[in-house]
Amino acid sequence: MGLDASLTFRVRGASIDRSALHITLEDGEISFTTSIDGHVTGAFFEGEGEVLLTPPDQVERASMTLFTGMAILEERFATAYLRFNDQTFSDLRPNLRPADDAKDFASRWDETARNLADSDALRLLATFSHSLPTRGVGGELRKSNGMDDPGSDRMVHARFQGLKLGTFDVGFDSMAAEQIWAGQLQTRQGATYYNLWASFPLNTQRSSSGQPQGLEQASDDLKISEYKIRVDVKPPTSLNADAQLKISVRRGGARTVLFELSRFLHVHQVQVDGHAVEFINNTAIDGTQLARRGNDLVAVVFPQDLQAGQTILMQFTYGGDVLSDAGGGLLYVGAKGTWYPNRGLQMANFDLEFHYPPNWTLVATGKKSNPTSVIENRTSGQASGELVTRWLTERASTLSGFNLGKYERAGTRAADVDVTVYASKGVERTFPHGSEEITVVPDTRLGRPRPGSILRTEQTPSPARNAQMVADRAAQSLDYFSKRFGPYPYSSLDLTQMPGEISQGWPGLVFLTSFSFLTPSQETDLHLNPTQEIFNRLVLPHEVAHQWWGDLVGWHSYRDQWIVEALANYSALMMLETQSPQDFRKVMERYRSDLLQKNKEGEPLFSAGPVTLGQRLNSSHFPNGYEAVSYGRGTWLFHMLRYMLLDAESKESRGQRRQAEEPFVRILRRLRERYAGKEVTTAELLGLFAEDLPSSLRYEGRKSLDWFFESWMQGVSLPHFSLKNVKYVPRQGGVSITGSIVQTDAPESLVTAVPVYGFVEGKPVFLGTVFADGPETPFHLNATLGTRRVVLDVNQTLLTSPK
Repeated sequence: MGLDASLTFRVRGASIDRSALHITLEDGEISFTTSIDGHVTGAFFEGEGEVLLTPPDQVERASMTLFTGMAILEERFATAYLRFNDQTFSDLRPNLRPADDAKDFASRWDETARNLADSDALRLLATFSHSLPTRGVGGELRKSNGMDDPGSDRMVHARFQGLKLGTFDVGFDSMAAEQIWAGQLQTRQGATYYNLWASFPLNTQRSSSGQPQGLEQASDDLKISEYKIRVDVKPPTSLNADAQLKISVRRGGARTVLFELSRFLHVHQVQVDGHAVEFINNTAIDGTQLARRGNDLVAVVFPQDLQAGQTILMQFTYGGDVLSDAGGGLLYVGAKGTWYPNRGLQMANFDLEFHYPPNWTLVATGKKSNPTSVIENRTSGQASGELVTRWLTERASTLSGFNLGKYERAGTRAADVDVTVYASKGVERTFPHGSEEITVVPDTRLGRPRPGSILRTEQTPSPARNAQMVADRAAQSLDYFSKRFGPYPYSSLDLTQMPGEISQGWPGLVFLTSFSFLTPSQETDLHLNPTQEIFNRLVLPHEVAHQWWGDLVGWHSYRDQWIVEALANYSALMMLETQSPQDFRKVMERYRSDLLQKNKEGEPLFSAGPVTLGQRLNSSHFPNGYEAVSYGRGTWLFHMLRYMLLDAESKESRGQRRQAEEPFVRILRRLRERYAGKEVTTAELLGLFAEDLPSSLRYEGRKSLDWFFESWMQGVSLPHFSLKNVKYVPRQGGVSITGSIVQTDAPESLVTAVPVYGFVEGKPVFLGTVFADGPETPFHLNATLGTRRVVLDVNQTLLTSPK
């Protein structure tokens, strides 16, 4: 997409306004791109201009401040490259005048325009090929070709050369879930990041999930309900597959549809209802979350517009070197990327058939529907040596995968479930020896690994020898979680050894790092400190907990992903707490101290953002921000909720028989029952907690946890609380205690339910909960005779900063 000298002008006093985004071209020259079918879709500007972007809430303003130093983006620029699919060219016409050096200007910037064109090519293809429902002037629903109607598909993307901020992007896209955004590509220590400064929808009316009312993922337009995939696995590296997808069209009008697929796999053919259609393999933009997940895009162009209510069958034929041979009899299906075409994490049923060589063992998600068979050569009648297995999902799942290795097996049973561990006699080539070091981390699912333990090994262990130990530990976790969260969701639990430093929990199948097969004595030989040993032991129960949180119950959008990560993590910690309260406390303190760590610029890690920013937390400022905040702060949030409910129940049930299960566990059972096979949002999660909210936790008398969401889930602070002016006044049968709670290191708007304890005969007694909602909050509590001292949060259930 080059520039057209005949469409080159002087421009003065022109503006492009899209809701909160305002671009002003004050004075300069502008050259538009060559037209497509009569439509101009881009331009290059040089001169004096200004962009103004006003984020709608505190979260987005704080994010903008982190990257730019300003809560509102207000930047002057010298050049701007624009792409658009609407009437922008027509809107600018009144401000255009002939240019004296049109040819020279267009020639000077033509190569730059061509180099930048690729990033918006697929988006514009979608516009040209779509017919989208829009609202007419009178509000009636009608059809538009998407190019001329200002009420339909509209998009503007601008790349600026700012005078202070350098090169950055802003965009408006009416078809995106969050229509307005700004960001910048940054490289740090050899790694490329796309720092998303702000992203928000046009509708600024937000629910208590932090999402706009009615927010939907783009993938919701199409629902993939079934996958039927035949896979030829050819160790050590290649895979060929035919994947058939059954798709329901929820909203019509689309003609070009995007799918994700590992960048190591290449599509050979796409068919729709038995007929070949055109498709485009497109490399993901460097630095984006898509690229960091290891996926690229496949754009499929349908013969005609899709219609709402339509059901279509698609078949992808593809293959490539997506397998990795790690040595030691271990293969792994790509450290990143998805091995089948998908449109994000949607609940679907999977029917998987695998063909692979003998002497290998294949384990997959789902239930094995037939014994492993051997295919005969049709010509000679002799066995070809090709093994075949078929696996069917027992319920809709967001993910499906497999693992291949030269395994030995060990097993046991728990909660009427078969638990089988597959492990090789050896470990991967990269397993550390002597003084080598490696970081062992728990599951990050679609994200990047988070900091873990440094291990040093003196000899090579044999995971197969320790497989029974792992099976017994997995059975213990499964039994613990089943009793608290409800029945295990699947008929069996398989765990396979996986090379590398991370583990993953997929439906019915756990990929477990080789380091989880170490015995306690082998861990001791590694010279780990006590806290590192605890983290290593948490990996396995964390992955088993994902069978409930992440596999059975999914998450709705990137703003809700923290739920399943933090809840799986806290579930594992609840189990640890029953075994060793001291170890539990060490882990929680480690999470607190990690959040207080500072980067090279002196920024504390907790300032990366709130849990609801999801993968946006990973940035050039905080490369592991997502893991630290989602795991660390997210785990603390569930801990706070749990003990808030425990304190309230203990206060309100005095003299009454308490329920057998603690309130937090009852709510998690409710979560499992209502959202099995579904996706949950942060708003829906908090709604479950608020249903039976005790009166002592109703801030300003409202049966709602909006205060907790705004202050803690949307907040980043680690406040400090102290007491002031505490007085004890004897009264009939007891003591009246007054004083103030002083709050520091936090915004004035922070609201916290602070547990207050009094000491009677040297033992702490819970007196009540006080909502601290400003720099200083007065309180009045009644206590029994003999209460001599008042202490805040004696059990350390609040995420606070040290003194």
